[in-house]
Amino acid sequence: MITPFTIAVAGKGGTGKTTISSLLVRALIKLGKTPVLAVDADPNANFHEALGVQVLENLGGMREDAFTKSIPAGMTRTEYIRFRFYQVLVEDDGFDLISMGRPEGTGCYCFANDLLNSCMRLLERDYEFIIIDSEAGMEHISRGTIGIPDLLLIVSDPGARGLRTASRIITIALDLGISRSSMHLVFNRYKSGIAQAGVSNEAPLAVIPYDPAVEAADLAATPVSLVPDDSPSVSVVREMALKIIELAEQKEKTRVK
Repeated sequence: MITPFTIAVAGKGGTGKTTISSLLVRALIKLGKTPVLAVDADPNANFHEALGVQVLENLGGMREDAFTKSIPAGMTRTEYIRFRFYQVLVEDDGFDLISMGRPEGTGCYCFANDLLNSCMRLLERDYEFIIIDSEAGMEHISRGTIGIPDLLLIVSDPGARGLRTASRIITIALDLGISRSSMHLVFNRYKSGIAQAGVSNEAPLAVIPYDPAVEAADLAATPVSLVPDDSPSVSVVREMALKIIELAEQKEKTRVK
């Protein structure tokens, strides 16, 4: 049974974490590490747009009473959850996508969080890598919905505000039990320098340069995953993916000992 390597991508809004998440999905697919499960855990869901797929239903729109009153005869609740989850799951070449969306009405995320937790347990064995596009507040980690990720990528632009947010995310993650060695900074839209905001002196896992091809894709509302292979961002994310694969292989060796 495959034990998936889970990567949570967090960062201040607007730093490009969804772009990096989608490019990472693409890189892992091209490196033969399939299937990949992409999880859009950001209420401002746009992971599907970056990946070029359509989402017709999400977990946030599922009502709790449907899982107590509408279960077909002869089907257990767990079987029904699996059945409904596969209806919400978006399948594409090399990856699947599940979207949290927003809770229906004015309700909280409690039921959707519980449902995602159940679904992750049911399906994680099918995937070699799970990439979670997280919200900046890391609610799903704090609630235990997605468990403790094997790797937390903290995306920041080079500016002081982004770096201060990255520092706060590190503090939150440490409080949640994520080891510092499992966290890595990723600088995005790099041009010439990085602000001195006291985040860390360690080298980032990747420094992704400003990429006109990514900006053009955003302006044209085309999938970021279709950015040309020779673009700077695609090349750097591919190198980052190779490092992540190495980290995953090291963890697997430790697990089987």
